[in-house]
Amino acid sequence: MNQEQLERVRHGEGFIAALDQSGGSTPKALRLYGIEESEYSGDEQMFDLIHKMRSRMITSPVFSGSRVLGAILFEGTMDRDIEGLGSAEFLWARKGVVPFLKVDKGLADDADGVQLMKAMPELDALVARAVAKGVFGTKMRSVIKLADAVGVEAVVAQQFSVGIQILAGGLVPIIEPEVDINSPEKQAAEVLLKAAILRHLGSVPAGEQVMLKLTLPNVDNFYRELVEHPSVMRVVALSGGYTRDDANAKLARNHGMIASFSRALTEGLSDKQTDAEFNAILDAAIEGIFQASRT
Repeated sequence: MNQEQLERVRHGEGFIAALDQSGGSTPKALRLYGIEESEYSGDEQMFDLIHKMRSRMITSPVFSGSRVLGAILFEGTMDRDIEGLGSAEFLWARKGVVPFLKVDKGLADDADGVQLMKAMPELDALVARAVAKGVFGTKMRSVIKLADAVGVEAVVAQQFSVGIQILAGGLVPIIEPEVDINSPEKQAAEVLLKAAILRHLGSVPAGEQVMLKLTLPNVDNFYRELVEHPSVMRVVALSGGYTRDDANAKLARNHGMIASFSRALTEGLSDKQTDAEFNAILDAAIEGIFQASRT
């Protein structure tokens, strides 16, 4: 593992840019970016366009390790180049930004108020490929919709089981049991979730650490115990559909958490903007999220 990257993630300022929309969420991400579905046909063209969008963000002069700590890539992004370098290598070598990879294959159907991750039979091979490409860590997402103790335990047990498999492969896992911000039982679900995470942190091998990516909680500093836990390298927050202003305000009240925003980061960016317009909007977005992550 790259020790410089490890120190940067453990102690560095900044936030993690989530640039990992996959097949299901890409049309929406492109539409928000000003590209309609009528402007492309087929997955290959769609992924080429989203790569162009991500490359434009990453190569922007305002996107650098001075404010952006890390970036989460979709597998298709990791396998593509940016200015002649592999995307992960470009991020670290040219920008000082630590690369992460989304490894989950999407969500299973609802059961017990949650959606588990689909099976990942190729995970070991993907982790090995990511290590070879210079990736530091991984991210995988489940969703909790209701305060169902059985469902929440199933989500957390699966996340930690996969997380320990990823640690064994040489990467640092970001464990992401998202609580749906529209859940009618959001706060009760967060109580169950924190208790389950605290139990399962005992399964992390001695001397190893995981990261956690959690929905901004209803109660400020609710996850402080996790932020300070010796088996947790960093706790990052997902925006989960909150507007950027709302997400930043909530994040600033949760001390020790940093952002890992996706939609809230790209809000306001458009394919039709000039580079000057694009960079100005991205700069303002990065600065707002950076400042909210410093508390």
